[in-house]
Amino acid sequence: MTDIAGFLLVDKPAGITSHDVVDQLRKLSGIRKIGHAGTLDPFATGLLILAISRKATREISHFVKKEKEYIATFVLGATSDTLDKDGVLQLSEEQKSFTKDQIIDAIKPLTGMIEQIPPMYSALKIKGKKLYELAREGKTVERQPRPITIHTFELLDEPVETDGLTRFQVRIRCSSGTYIRVLAQDLATNLGTLGYVEELRRTEIAPYRIEEATRLEDLTSTNWTEKLIDVPEGGMLP
Repeated sequence: MTDIAGFLLVDKPAGITSHDVVDQLRKLSGIRKIGHAGTLDPFATGLLILAISRKATREISHFVKKEKEYIATFVLGATSDTLDKDGVLQLSEEQKSFTKDQIIDAIKPLTGMIEQIPPMYSALKIKGKKLYELAREGKTVERQPRPITIHTFELLDEPVETDGLTRFQVRIRCSSGTYIRVLAQDLATNLGTLGYVEELRRTEIAPYRIEEATRLEDLTSTNWTEKLIDVPEGGMLP
């Protein structure tokens, strides 16, 4: 197994961490040196790129910097401490209705080159400690805004109102370092309400698409090597 090296495109299911996927591949492959590009939150699904062996993990940072695409369901009229459905929900004091045009207008300021403040529930480290560890201790620390680029922020369907909450689906193509949960929050702020992400699926880490990925449950100890993408000579990735 020591000579096997490459990248594996996995369709991560909901309910497990990105590191859980790495652990499963270690068990299947018998290889300890496995890394991944671009953490997906436990509630999120979609494309996760795994680097198998030392040769591949040396190149994984190239994927981290690539543009990414997501399909997400946003909810207006409530939020949570994690800004997703896994957190403790809090309803807005005033329930409002929102039209398609209002949402599109609120999206416009959130496209192009913007700044974003990372959420407390994130793996970003401040003074050596991950923010989500501080958040779980009930602490909030100051975070500096970071520049990101939103290439595409598109409303995909008509907003649907149920029990005072408005749901709709969006497609977002963005630079690395973008937090989709914060975009949901900022969009809601533009509309004078609260917001969070109910569903999130990563569909691309350029140039690879989710259609090329293999479902985690379909990988076995005998077929995983068939799915490997070779590490290019010289380490030059597309």
